[in-house]
Amino acid sequence: MVVIYPVIFTATKDDKDTYLVYVPDINGMTEGYGLENAYHMARDYIGGMLYDMSDEEIPKASSISSIDVESGEFADAGESFVTLVDLDLEAYRRQINNKAVRRNVSIPSWLNQAAEAAHLNVSRVLQEALMEKLGVTQ
Repeated sequence: MVVIYPVIFTATKDDKDTYLVYVPDINGMTEGYGLENAYHMARDYIGGMLYDMSDEEIPKASSISSIDVESGEFADAGESFVTLVDLDLEAYRRQINNKAVRRNVSIPSWLNQAAEAAHLNVSRVLQEALMEKLGVTQ
């Protein structure tokens, strides 16, 4: 599921090239140093806030035209503009929830011997096969 939210970026014009970031639909704030980092931080903030929510709980995005930068959280801190920030929430969840889970699998002895002789990491081969079969990427 891809989510897209309007986000207000405010350039403070300080020595660190700080951008203050406000996501009105989630009522959340973050910051970044330089526009690229601020955009990354906006994505990470959105992902972190939505991580545990079900699809039904995720707040609807406002129209970009309904966002007034002058009434944003940091309107008096510098020059502001609004843009859309997208996030593939499923990919974000997979990236964050990358904890290994131990599974007990059974394979024939001859196949195990062949894998060992070929110096194959059976866990990795299984992961790759499951990802291919399910059509997902890491």
